[in-house]
Amino acid sequence: MSKVLVIGAGGVSSVCVHKMAFNPGIFSEIHLASRTLSKCDAIADSVKQRCGVTVATHAIDAEDVPALSALIEQIGPKLVVNLALPYQDLTIMEACLNTGVDYLDTANYEPKDVAKFEYSWQWNLHARFKARGIMALLGSGFDPGVTSVFAMWLKKHKLKTIRQLDILDCNGGDHGQAFATNFNPEINIREVTANARHWENGQFVETPPLAKKVAFDFEAVGPKNMYMMYHEELESLARFIPELERARFWMTFGDAYINHLTVLKNVGMIGIEPIEYQGQQIVPLQFLAAVLPKPETLGPTTKGKTNIGDIATGEALDGSGEKTFYIYQICDHEEAYAETGNQAISYTTGVPAMIGAAMMLTGAWAGEGVFNMEQMDPDPFMEMLNEHGLPWQVKELPGPVAF
Repeated sequence: MSKVLVIGAGGVSSVCVHKMAFNPGIFSEIHLASRTLSKCDAIADSVKQRCGVTVATHAIDAEDVPALSALIEQIGPKLVVNLALPYQDLTIMEACLNTGVDYLDTANYEPKDVAKFEYSWQWNLHARFKARGIMALLGSGFDPGVTSVFAMWLKKHKLKTIRQLDILDCNGGDHGQAFATNFNPEINIREVTANARHWENGQFVETPPLAKKVAFDFEAVGPKNMYMMYHEELESLARFIPELERARFWMTFGDAYINHLTVLKNVGMIGIEPIEYQGQQIVPLQFLAAVLPKPETLGPTTKGKTNIGDIATGEALDGSGEKTFYIYQICDHEEAYAETGNQAISYTTGVPAMIGAAMMLTGAWAGEGVFNMEQMDPDPFMEMLNEHGLPWQVKELPGPVAF
């Protein structure tokens, strides 16, 4: 039984805190902190109603390292779970280093003023975390997170090597809005409009954003157009699966989403450089995020399913030659909302965050330094996915993907 501090009060945090409260044998005391105390209180109220568990709430600026360090010292958690924005990863990690407390997040660091995300900033902290005798676990969401664990489970149980890997992220849900993002609008739009990158023959190859489109028939969802993008797990997968010849990430978008995004880009609404408006400096993308529907409000109206998984090709463990396996998870938006009050995009990230935290608190995953999901034993994590709302399945395909 362990005390935990969760930072951030969006939809992912709501799911994670609810799931922690459902598991008091692991999470004996839950603290929730965010810049906006009322958001923390709303989550705590929901948890109390659904689980009967009291969550302590705190107001904190996650970019204020001294104040955050003081809060951690005051609470005395065994683990800090960072579910705030990726901009705050480094300051929260610094506070953990100050206080000697383990750290977990779901997305790698991204500076506010550059639309770029990579692991280098956090990997560079490995020696300091190791010297402090504490652990940082990076990317314990779904993608990154589960998708990396899927690949390592295949490598442990099905494939001796992975030659080709494709990660397919499909959201077949309909929220009824003309335009809305299913997770933080600012991060979502920066990610989607960045140049695509994929791993091929020992290097990353860059292509224009949304330039490569492929149709794919997803189980429980149906045919969808998916677009090649860059996602951070490609960086860690290429590092920890050195034999990879090609790795790509794909995400589905409807035509209406693409059309809206194109117009917003053309009129300058996704810019990240400040502009002056009525004597004030504003960032267009931040203003857009403020007026778009909040992802955590989409739960009541979202219907449909998600389907996220890996297709991997490589040398079979049993010596039977090259084989291709598809390992994936299907999540229902309405079922996720009924359990936690949040739609499936938040659910599929919040549940793995809880499971990653459980891995660390129970000692199933342990170490000193900064680690990615690929470095851990996939089996206990995969077992908890089945037990806590994200059951997965695996099947053999006739051959490698044709796209």
